[in-house]
Amino acid sequence: MNANHRKTGKILPVFIFCLLPLFPLFPQDLSEPGETPEEDPWEEGFLFTEEEGLTVVGTTETSQQMAVIEQEEIQRRNSPDLAALLQETLDLGVTRYGGYGNQTSVNMRGFDSQRIAFLIDGVPVNSAQDGEFDINQISLQDIERIEVIYGGSDTKYNVSGALGGVINIVTLKKQALGLGFRFTMANTSALTGDYMERSGETGKRRWEDLLDTQNYTFSTAYGGKNISLTAGGFTNRAENHFIFKDYLGISRRKDHNEVWDTGASAALVWELPDLTKVLASSNFYYGDKNIPTSGFSSLFGVQQDASFRQNLMIDAPRAFRDDLAAEGSLAWHLTDREYAPPSGPASKHTQHSLSAINRWTWYPKDWLTLRIGGDYRFIYLDSSDMGLRDRHDGGIYLTGEYKPASRLLIIPSIKGAFSSGKGAAFAPVPKLGFIWEILDSLTLKNNYFRSFKIPDFEDLYWSGGGGAGNPELRAEDGWGGDIAAVWRFKELFRLESVFYVQWTEDSIHWSNASGTWRPENIGAAFFFGLDGKLRFDIPVSLGRIRKISPSVSYRYLRSYLLSYGYTFASDKRIPYMPEHTVGAGLDLAWTSGSLLISLHYESLRHPDTANRSTLDPYVLLNATVNQNIGKNIAAFGSLRNMLNQSYQTFTDYPMPGITLTLGLRMQFSIN
Repeated sequence: MNANHRKTGKILPVFIFCLLPLFPLFPQDLSEPGETPEEDPWEEGFLFTEEEGLTVVGTTETSQQMAVIEQEEIQRRNSPDLAALLQETLDLGVTRYGGYGNQTSVNMRGFDSQRIAFLIDGVPVNSAQDGEFDINQISLQDIERIEVIYGGSDTKYNVSGALGGVINIVTLKKQALGLGFRFTMANTSALTGDYMERSGETGKRRWEDLLDTQNYTFSTAYGGKNISLTAGGFTNRAENHFIFKDYLGISRRKDHNEVWDTGASAALVWELPDLTKVLASSNFYYGDKNIPTSGFSSLFGVQQDASFRQNLMIDAPRAFRDDLAAEGSLAWHLTDREYAPPSGPASKHTQHSLSAINRWTWYPKDWLTLRIGGDYRFIYLDSSDMGLRDRHDGGIYLTGEYKPASRLLIIPSIKGAFSSGKGAAFAPVPKLGFIWEILDSLTLKNNYFRSFKIPDFEDLYWSGGGGAGNPELRAEDGWGGDIAAVWRFKELFRLESVFYVQWTEDSIHWSNASGTWRPENIGAAFFFGLDGKLRFDIPVSLGRIRKISPSVSYRYLRSYLLSYGYTFASDKRIPYMPEHTVGAGLDLAWTSGSLLISLHYESLRHPDTANRSTLDPYVLLNATVNQNIGKNIAAFGSLRNMLNQSYQTFTDYPMPGITLTLGLRMQFSIN
């Protein structure tokens, strides 16, 4: 028996155990159709609805700060990718290595994407290789809604590694009865102009930059009485050629950063008796990318990314009895990355991930809810720079929701998280949350939590490119808390203010102190901040305008880097995390279209731990117009970076100036 067969033999019983709740579970005593039990726990809003996402055992309310982006908002924004959407709607920080298709990190509460848990339909999708999630692998057309949960150790999905927060992308939803088709095409033009070549000669306008980027998406959906089917695909071609100013103020033209990618998806929602659902999805992605070694280098590597993702879920809101709900999912994810540098040998990394999740909810009393579940993941990596590696990780959790009074909810939770192999760990991850509805319009939320993240494979085993992993690394650890006030007045406005604090230790940082890049558990940091948001929704009758929605947000983040011998007195900031972030928006809606204007400002940032260098503050001003043309066709246009700011989010990697996107969206349905 070879090694692979022995591994399979070890994990097969675990998979069988996790798959048991995947079979439909029906209660023994059912109400007649149309009847509602006298004390129906679903009336309390704890369970799944079509508008609240997929996870039936996740509460519709959470004690953490949470924001939701619905499909209508996603379509109206016409954002080029997920990171741009999150920045334009929620003013999250984004760190990019250039235009479309380049490495991108989303920042929440001082933590980057490696320390944010990304989920698709409730299933974690961060890579065990480097902790990242490639935002280009999912098309915005496939997304029904996005849930953003701020802070560590959430009790809605109970996943590990969420130091900064959780971003859950919901793609599955029952479709309306009938057959529907949707097609979108768009072109993005970059600002042309004269520029200086690397040779020192003057380059003339390149009119082909007016056809810099094209995007095509299509989808079809069928909704029957019990079955919904969807399928779609997308293709993007991005030259990423644009004019920018270098550090001397000289106009240059970005090149050697061309990207072509494509993807396809299919999904099934099958409704069984008594609210039980089978949900299945399949996704494919392929990208071919030129990666410059720096922002204006003539040297570039070639990277090819491929991804396959399959997911099967059983959703049983009434399992065995009326006060018990269950959910189970089984997912397989394959990623393949090949990178050929400008010189030297190419590298290849193939990662298989098989995960199983089981969640149960019991409603013994109208004042008590108990949630128990677990997640398990097996990862197998075949890498030219890390060899053959595998790991088991996951955890088991228990969460209670206790309601001692009609307006007070107390949520204690504990999860035991584990991992195997080098960097193996087991740790209890507790959390305590409170929701107090002081008034019908005023709610207070409070949380105390531990955050915990195991090392990635690259941190443990990397052996190429002048670096060496460290198998002795410990898991990153920390504690935090926050308090939030949410004030709502009918549907007219919503004011949210959150104060948070977090301490992190054993953070993993790569340094070159010995002449070789090597990670160490030398990172410690302290964060505190304030996040405030105000939005109005004002119904009006001004000509064709029916609603005006102005909004403003401000985020203050004070970070202290306590590594490399630094103390609070050293006053060093976490790299790439601005102290001040300001957002503003204006949404004008009329009967056949809308205008959305967004402003995003980030203050000075430090790209190095010593804070010797800086990245200048920048302001992004964007505007998007949507206009229906008849019943089935809509035109849209977006101006981004309208002030033509020359800026960087990652040092030495310039970002595009002003761009114009024009497109058409066609939608047809047959009832």
